[in-house]
Amino acid sequence: MNKFNQINYIRPNIKELKIDFNYLIKDLKKAKSYDRFKQIYLDSQESVLDFITSYMLSSIRNNIDTTDKFYEDEMKFFNNTLPKTMMLLKKLNKVLINSEYREKLEEDFGSQMFRITEASLSTMKNRVIVNLIKENNLCTEYSKEAAACKTTFEGEECNFYGLLKHMESIDRQERKEAYCAWAGLYQKVSPRLDEIYDKLVRNRSKMAKKLGFKDYTTLAYLQRNRFDYKPEDIKKFRDNIKKYVVPVCEKLIEQQKDRLGIDEIKYYDEKILFTDGNAIPIGDREELVTKAQKMYRELSSETKEFFDFMVNYELFDLETKPNKHLGGYCTALPKYKAPFIFSNFNGTSADIDVLTHEAGHAFEAFTAMRTQKIFNNCYSTSEINEIHSMAMEFFTYPWMKEFFGESVDKYYYSHLVDSIMVIPYIACVDEFQHKIYEIPNMSALKRREIWRELEKEYMPWRDYDGNEFLENGGFWMQKQHIFLYPFYYIDYALAQICVYELYGRMKEDKEKAWNDYYELCKAGGSKGYFELLKLANLKNPFEEETMKEAIKVVTNELNLEEESIKL
Repeated sequence: MNKFNQINYIRPNIKELKIDFNYLIKDLKKAKSYDRFKQIYLDSQESVLDFITSYMLSSIRNNIDTTDKFYEDEMKFFNNTLPKTMMLLKKLNKVLINSEYREKLEEDFGSQMFRITEASLSTMKNRVIVNLIKENNLCTEYSKEAAACKTTFEGEECNFYGLLKHMESIDRQERKEAYCAWAGLYQKVSPRLDEIYDKLVRNRSKMAKKLGFKDYTTLAYLQRNRFDYKPEDIKKFRDNIKKYVVPVCEKLIEQQKDRLGIDEIKYYDEKILFTDGNAIPIGDREELVTKAQKMYRELSSETKEFFDFMVNYELFDLETKPNKHLGGYCTALPKYKAPFIFSNFNGTSADIDVLTHEAGHAFEAFTAMRTQKIFNNCYSTSEINEIHSMAMEFFTYPWMKEFFGESVDKYYYSHLVDSIMVIPYIACVDEFQHKIYEIPNMSALKRREIWRELEKEYMPWRDYDGNEFLENGGFWMQKQHIFLYPFYYIDYALAQICVYELYGRMKEDKEKAWNDYYELCKAGGSKGYFELLKLANLKNPFEEETMKEAIKVVTNELNLEEESIKL
């Protein structure tokens, strides 16, 4: 394998891929033994991996520079090609489902792959190809619009991420002005984002109707392979958040007021926990990666192998740059069994969270791609995947002094507070989406009204200090998951509850906690949601008692941390 920047990109030949798949399907049907059938299936996996790797290589490079014409055109090609390619997979999947060798395949690869395959057959039909192509193109439009947003702040040209360091300034006026500039960027582009979201919601809803589902929510749950729970279970989970998490957050806000010495916490104060500023990592990009490499070499032999691989092949793009896609994520180039971490460093503690959170995703991918027999079993559903990432944030606590020096206690406190304060916001995003897809033709104005009502329910402390755009419900636009990954957000809260439980165990027996975590990573997506929780000795987060116990771990720890930094 070459270093990432040296990997040669070649556009897949779809005609050849189609011919190859048709031959593979014919060979599967003619197979006279299970061994022959299995080998043909594994051969088909290789063709899929080549295609996915080309797609991901193009997507990453397009995200790094959304104005690069070559990769912009390549993404248009994939946007139009992916749905058609999925139809090829559907033909192959039908053969698997109906094969006389299905039982033996399940013995070799597990039954979860068949649950996913059967779901895909009901959500992927020729009649929705046009809708899928339209959805892909709209998502690309959104990414380009958001990435192009810029403003000048204190003489510096900034995008959204460039403003973040000013939004965490110890100077309250600077914070307020930075947040106003941030909100102004969204306000300026809001007509275009409203238009794109209108089209996305209506297109997704039409797709659901074409496939025979009562609404898009039902379709989305199946697309996300949520086999073990339903929207009503998620509603109960959100209710538990209101009951057990929101009151804790309100108490933390009151403590924050006293600590900062201000009468009311405004929206531009929420991220500031200390009068002398939040903990800031020490070092530039190269120094931080070097410290992370030392950390992972010491954490375990497994993480040493993983992170050395990431560094050797330069599988990162971390700095904020003009026209770079927003956010951070981990993806993979499966042909090379290589994870890739994408981010936008901004000089805040969030940079370290990337090197732990996204590295948690990357570690799971690196591990599962080397332990699972087929790529389909390498990734689980997102409620499990986010356990991989969030748990790594806690496993790396002992090394945080390397990154924050004397401010490490402030980092610990901030990390815990942020982890719990975001849970009501996550639930707010989730309920917002459920309401939106109940009424696909809802106006942009009504959407904002609903968002603001939900904010008051889940985040009663939120005070926009008269900012008209945000007071009228514009804040929802900053969450790209709502546009790009519908209903993928509550997964973070489900995972966080499990991670709190695991964190409690880390403090009692770190080796046992690590072994449970490592087993979860090795299992990838080879089992169902509840099966994987059981494998890792984790409780069901939907149960009220689980929520209560998990939150208690954090509140107890926060009291200890408050004492240690003499708040």
